[in-house]
Amino acid sequence: MRLFLAGHRGMVGQAILRRLHARDGVAEILTRGRNELDLTNQAQVAAFMRAERPDAVILAAAKVGGILANANRPADFIRENLAIHANVIGAAADAGVGRLINIASSAIYPRDAPQPMPEAALFTGPFDPTHEPYALAKLAGIKLCESLNRQYGTDFRSIVPTNLYGPGDNFHPRNSHVLPALIRRFHEAAEAGADQVIIWGSGTPKREFLHVDDMAEAALFVLDLDRAIHEANTEPMLSHINVGTGTDVSIMELAQLVAEVTGFEGRITTDPSKPDGTPRKLMDVSRLTRMGWSARIDLREGIEAAYRWFVENRDIARL
Repeated sequence: MRLFLAGHRGMVGQAILRRLHARDGVAEILTRGRNELDLTNQAQVAAFMRAERPDAVILAAAKVGGILANANRPADFIRENLAIHANVIGAAADAGVGRLINIASSAIYPRDAPQPMPEAALFTGPFDPTHEPYALAKLAGIKLCESLNRQYGTDFRSIVPTNLYGPGDNFHPRNSHVLPALIRRFHEAAEAGADQVIIWGSGTPKREFLHVDDMAEAALFVLDLDRAIHEANTEPMLSHINVGTGTDVSIMELAQLVAEVTGFEGRITTDPSKPDGTPRKLMDVSRLTRMGWSARIDLREGIEAAYRWFVENRDIARL
């Protein structure tokens, strides 16, 4: 099998690439950097797919960021992600790609979705306003895959991971997600001997976290699923599959755990003037569990590994 991995330099793409190199059955892994192939350029992507004609595609490329980044650059998030999905998924269909895995986001679910969030919660309420443009783009990717499957008989599948973390994460002080942001903040506070760390919001929202290596395993598991098994456990217009751990923690509990891992011994205080985001985001992972996959990496174990990577790669991680 010749497989094109789009987005191989991101955290998710790196994890999938590690897993692909460790397995048999992939004759060639195609990758392209942004300087070689601009995924927002329709003509470039179409020409690449026509020339290479991969047997399978994993779409791990996306423009991602935390609450602040989404609030400050909503147009960038919707435009770039819409373009990436339309170009890669559309060109894959045109080139006769046999199977595609589209990696979406739990942002697709409504702000007040039932907890844990089942796949059927889609369209049952409004998005959280902090990331609505990004969510709409990711949802469009899912529906494009489903529409192509229905009209042309393609086998394009979407997975919806919960909050991801791990090696290769973005630890930027303003544009990162909550867990890498906390790791950096508590590490620097411990180094400086600070007596307190202030976290955004009330600390009460609950979040679920999945190590990126577990997510990579899940992506390849879904890629390998027999089509009959996949279709027996999904629906033509509700075909996406949640990927998570099935457990969550409050942001305050998460901060306390990160403080322990980084060796910070001061106070943890909250700043309720900053946004909390969605009150709770826990995935219903029963669909994937029925098909035979579940997460393996414990949260503390995963945070310890992510922290080691941050310390060992601080020249990259501190950008």
